[in-house]
Amino acid sequence: MTNSFSRPDDIFRVIRDRDVRSVELQFTDVMGMVKTVTIDANYLPTALEEGIWFDGSAVEGFARVAESDMYLMPDLSTFAILPWEEHIAEIGRTARILCDVYTPNGQPFAGDPRGALRRAMDQAEEMGLQYVVAPELEFYLFQNDGISPEPDDQASYFDASDGVARVVRKRATDALRAMGIIVESSHHEVGGGQHELDFTPVDALHMADAVVTARMVLRTIARQADRFVTFMPKPITSAPGSGMHIHQWLRDSQTGENRFSDPTNDYGLSAEAQSFLAGQLMYAREICAVLAPLVNSYRRLMAGLEAPIYVTWAQLNRGALLRVPRLADPNKQGTRIEMRCPDPSCNPYLAFAVLLHAGLRGIRESLTLPPAAEEELYEVSNRRRHLVTLPTSLNEALDEFEGSELVREALGLHLFERFLEGKRLEWKDYLLVVSPWELERYLSIY
Repeated sequence: MTNSFSRPDDIFRVIRDRDVRSVELQFTDVMGMVKTVTIDANYLPTALEEGIWFDGSAVEGFARVAESDMYLMPDLSTFAILPWEEHIAEIGRTARILCDVYTPNGQPFAGDPRGALRRAMDQAEEMGLQYVVAPELEFYLFQNDGISPEPDDQASYFDASDGVARVVRKRATDALRAMGIIVESSHHEVGGGQHELDFTPVDALHMADAVVTARMVLRTIARQADRFVTFMPKPITSAPGSGMHIHQWLRDSQTGENRFSDPTNDYGLSAEAQSFLAGQLMYAREICAVLAPLVNSYRRLMAGLEAPIYVTWAQLNRGALLRVPRLADPNKQGTRIEMRCPDPSCNPYLAFAVLLHAGLRGIRESLTLPPAAEEELYEVSNRRRHLVTLPTSLNEALDEFEGSELVREALGLHLFERFLEGKRLEWKDYLLVVSPWELERYLSIY
């Protein structure tokens, strides 16, 4: 995600010419929730020179009170005017800029998720590599946000959307394009009211920015259409869950060549790609809590559903955790690796960071890729094949996360501890709730 402005003066001119009166400085907390500090547009030059100070202790997982002072430094490559306010002339326009977080001594804040991904990208760059990704963002569009949400339609996979859903998707993709984010395609998914946006590949840092922005855009435009969007992984018991499959490439930093491609290999995989894939398989259980971070995430990662449960790879088998899709056009993007367990509730900065670290560890250690699992995994006997499975609950995933040296390295100790602390509390809160299923099952019998 980039804009066409190369200098602050270019942005100041746009602000003046387009009557931009406010600028929202945005960042995310540990869980990926967007936080905003709004400044007057006239104050942006000062913000670029000095930063904007804020109290980090008020942001979940950021800092304790004793270490709360920190400041935001805007990344001008993310400057965009919010398209949905274009018609409100009397209040002027609002722009958005994503920010990096710094401590009072001028150092990058260790608890900034964007910073964690930037550090991972720097490690790849030291190896002459650029990490490029293209997510498939799934979501549900509901008529309400109540306890029993009602899907906006009863259409299914690739059905033509009509009515409100079609308008919401069209307006969202148009808004994203205006903000410098290209949606390659969009379509209806399997569930009633379920949809998907597919992004054009870019480097992982700008793609994480794009995912955070897309979730904000979809929510805003749906609300304007009197609808409700959710990125909850499994909002309806009897309907498919929402995933965020991530297509991955490693490109040569100098030439742009796809370092995953080797046409002499049966799967088109270079030696680096095989080791990268082996690394993600080896650490899949340890990074699962970051890729599927909610109690509800594990309602989706269940046997018999389309989401993966086995830590395997394949080309044709959509039950595998990692796929190497066949190339319809080998000259377009080349060989890619698709990770299928992430869901749209994840913090994309942390998700891309742990995926990259796992893959790079595989390359550094020249890990050997196990054989592909092309049989139908939904029918296979786990006992017979002795296949490793993904965690079956957030609690199990957090146990794997807590013992992971790789995740500590990928996130840094601050983010690691804050994420673990927050998610352990979430699990404990869940255990205290008496569910409707328990009442229906037990109340009248015992």
